[in-house]
Amino acid sequence: MNTLKAEKRNMAIKAKKLRREGYVTGNVFGKEIQGSIPIKMDKQELDRVLKTCGKGSQLILNVDGQSMNVLVKEIDYNAMKRQVDEIDFQALVQGEKVHSVAEVVLVNHDKVAEGVLQLLLEEISYRALPSALRDKVTIDVGEMKVGDSIRVNDLDIAKDENVDLLTDREAIVVTVSEVHNKLDTDEEASEDTEASAE
Repeated sequence: MNTLKAEKRNMAIKAKKLRREGYVTGNVFGKEIQGSIPIKMDKQELDRVLKTCGKGSQLILNVDGQSMNVLVKEIDYNAMKRQVDEIDFQALVQGEKVHSVAEVVLVNHDKVAEGVLQLLLEEISYRALPSALRDKVTIDVGEMKVGDSIRVNDLDIAKDENVDLLTDREAIVVTVSEVHNKLDTDEEASEDTEASAE
């Protein structure tokens, strides 16, 4: 499991100033924490951790020498600056179920020869104990053909008795639909119109 170092943040110093100094601000909250703990992390170290972790991932957060098992709850990503502005963590409590999300990851999509592959659901919402948390649901779509679709109920996570699904089991996650070449027929129609005009 990844470890990330953090320090308690002095709220008198503005987040903007900390970002200029190479920090990312955040908060840790949880059942056993009163309110929340404002923290700051080194941007480079956080970027390194986020290469393998994302929303819904578990990691060890070391705040001023105190280690805690946390869940990445929210990532506030600034697309214009291509950086994380704020990140929130939930401290996990042994034996307590938490709400989390698992990112849907498609593999072998290059093997879908016909039709258009459409990802309709990017994440699966669920509740589980810390030991059963997962941050990704991988779907092999290599065998899918036009007309095929995979629902939440077809996934491994739906069969895991340690997981309480919150996303609708009947929701379609990924589907392969026919390619509609509307452009060609439009062009033909406009050519016919021109021909009849002559």
